Amino acid sequence: MPRALVTGGAGFVGSHLCERLLEEGWEVVCFDSFLTGGASNLARSLEHPRFRLEQYDVTNYLFLEGDLDWILHFASPASPRDYMDHPIHTLKVGALGTLRALGLAKARGAGFLLASTSEVYGDPKVHPQPEGYWGNVNPIGPRGVYDEAKRYAEAMAMAYHRVHEVPVKIARIFNTFGPRLRRGDGRAVPTFISQAFRGEPLTVHGDGGQTRSLCYVDDLVEGIWLLLSSDMAGPVNLGNPEEIKILELAHMICSLVGSSSEFVFIERPEDDPEVRCPDITLAREALGWEPKISLHDGLSRTIDWARGVWGEP
Repeated sequence: MPRALVTGGAGFVGSHLCERLLEEGWEVVCFDSFLTGGASNLARSLEHPRFRLEQYDVTNYLFLEGDLDWILHFASPASPRDYMDHPIHTLKVGALGTLRALGLAKARGAGFLLASTSEVYGDPKVHPQPEGYWGNVNPIGPRGVYDEAKRYAEAMAMAYHRVHEVPVKIARIFNTFGPRLRRGDGRAVPTFISQAFRGEPLTVHGDGGQTRSLCYVDDLVEGIWLLLSSDMAGPVNLGNPEEIKILELAHMICSLVGSSSEFVFIERPEDDPEVRCPDITLAREALGWEPKISLHDGLSRTIDWARGVWGEP
């Protein structure tokens, strides 16, 4: 059976991916430092005989015994609050962590799938963003630690592909939401849900006119699986091409929760993108993929999960 190492597998997306690989009959080893992930995300996987979890920081020397078919590199703080709280580690996991993982892939003859991000496009001047757009990133701004870490990781992956012929796949992941989002990670969906549960004012950055495109996690994992199963390298955008204004998102969450919370408008963070929307033409044509779960249904599922796990009314 295929055997995969998933770095960052105890995180939000990584934990869902581990479950999918197990369902497809793979053996899965997960390395995670637990900086932002948690073993509780892997409760279902930990019961599986083909799954193993090890607490490990992939910026250190990386070693794994036994056969290895794929490394799926998902280790990294991913929310703005997390990577601003841990800027140096974010850069290290994007640079050293990627280097260690690629070195292991090269040594074992394994493939390498990189979880990149829409943040490589920065505050885009092209809309929607196609894979051929090179981006508009401030390398010395507070968000640059994440943006540039992922851009560097993409460059490193392609260098190993060209020089050492390591099979490489790059997924540029746009905003994703669903069960297992951390309540305090600072992203809009868990923040708005938590505030709406408590009847607190929803904190909206700026006037709320900036847009995001939100993809439900099950759809994203399906796209990653199709990319892994394909013969294409990418990069390929994986995200929902339907945009929503942040203020509209806040209203939708309040309605679904049944909250009468008011809205408080606060200063926008530095370099906060004005728009964010993927051009998924390549994913549609090459992978036959596009999101199937609507924002309304995905939010309803996420709110139901949060009620049970967060213990809110």
